[in-house]
Amino acid sequence: MLTAADGERNEGLYVVALHTGLRQGELLGLKWEDVDLEGTKLSVRRSLKVTDQGLVLGPTKNKASRRSVPLNRSAVAALKAHRLRQNEERLRLGQLWEDQDLVFPNRVGKPINHCNLYNREFKGLLKKAGLQDQGFTFHSLRHTFATELFRKGKHPKIVQSLLGHSSITQTMDRYSHLLEGIGGDAVEGLDESFG
Repeated sequence: MLTAADGERNEGLYVVALHTGLRQGELLGLKWEDVDLEGTKLSVRRSLKVTDQGLVLGPTKNKASRRSVPLNRSAVAALKAHRLRQNEERLRLGQLWEDQDLVFPNRVGKPINHCNLYNREFKGLLKKAGLQDQGFTFHSLRHTFATELFRKGKHPKIVQSLLGHSSITQTMDRYSHLLEGIGGDAVEGLDESFG
């Protein structure tokens, strides 16, 4: 999918989603003031929500969702390239650009409607990648991030913190099947331990 996104307007959105595990609303509510490219981290402080009044920047899903997330080299490079492209877009549009400091705005600087993003861009990206019939959603990027962390042997509490889950139970209920050897012979080795 990242190959299919190469060169697309929102390539950075997909790279950052896959490398941070942020929820779609968290990504779309992210502001440049939240991003520290030198310190290689970002702060999740708000989320873009769909309400009866339209798109609204509001609080995160829960208290644990307000978090600091480290950025790896791929995410930093994608954000730098995205910022450069965005600055060029801003200059080209001039006064038509409505600067709200959003990292991933629509084509005129306003918040992106998640339905428009999905229907006008993400579905086409999935088709280009040959994934249109695989059941992928935007949330699949978050799930892939968490799955890869567990495959790399990361501790469940670290994964919980990065995902902004309110409890370890939520993380373990969703991903415990990925932990090698969990369960197994639970009492194996106790003979040696206790003589």
